Amino acid sequence: MDVLRALDLFDGVARIKTLRELGATAHELRRERECGRIFSVRRGWVARSGSDRMLVAAAKRGVVLSCVTLAARRDLWVLDASEPHVAAPPHSGHAKTTRGVVHWSEPLFPRHPDSCEDSLENALVLIARCQPHEAALAVWESAFKAGLVDPGILSRAPLPPDARRMLEQATPFADAGTETIFRTRLRWLRLSITPQVWILGHRVDFLIGERLVVQIDGGHHVDDQRTSDIAHDALLKLHGYHVVRISYDQLINRWHEVQGSILAAVAQRLHVAA
Repeated sequence: MDVLRALDLFDGVARIKTLRELGATAHELRRERECGRIFSVRRGWVARSGSDRMLVAAAKRGVVLSCVTLAARRDLWVLDASEPHVAAPPHSGHAKTTRGVVHWSEPLFPRHPDSCEDSLENALVLIARCQPHEAALAVWESAFKAGLVDPGILSRAPLPPDARRMLEQATPFADAGTETIFRTRLRWLRLSITPQVWILGHRVDFLIGERLVVQIDGGHHVDDQRTSDIAHDALLKLHGYHVVRISYDQLINRWHEVQGSILAAVAQRLHVAA
């Protein structure tokens, strides 16, 4: 197998040892490097020109992309992935980073030595330990919803206690992490809180009790979608529902306002059918 095809098996970044085992010769490696089609990442590693910069950076530092960084790369709902999170084995002498979070731990699921990305299962285990409970649960539920992990396999693995709790609490039904966070924060209320209910031809985010509807607007809630939602809110009110509509910012940063509105509605028994 030629060098470039072999590199493509590993998303463009791999160890020279592995490429040689796949049939690449020292002459081919030197020729591709001289032609600018590959370049050295660090001792024993090369990458194809134009490869994913995050994968190259991980290989250069001797780490794998993991935790919330890996989850975000899999298009899962993540509350905050602004800082890179990487993983490395304990006492790894070659792992070096200048920013972000390094998780020094033995992986529960074995990592291929040429992989610059962790498995999603390993990332979820780290997320359970690294992130606040509701943020971690949102990622787990997002992974289950997307069908990217098998809960059965996780249940049979020797999960640490925090990951085991996530597995026990996570469901595959939340459409977004905002739903997970909302439901988790009001779990103490001990009322029926049903997500994704169809009422009068439209789906609402939550129905509390029989009549209290809660709608959570996303960050891009504008134009035609907003007009449609306002019309549906009016229809709900005409049919005896009480509607509380909240923004993403209120949910994440001003929860006291959201909780106050809902508790005031419950105190007035607006969640109960007349």
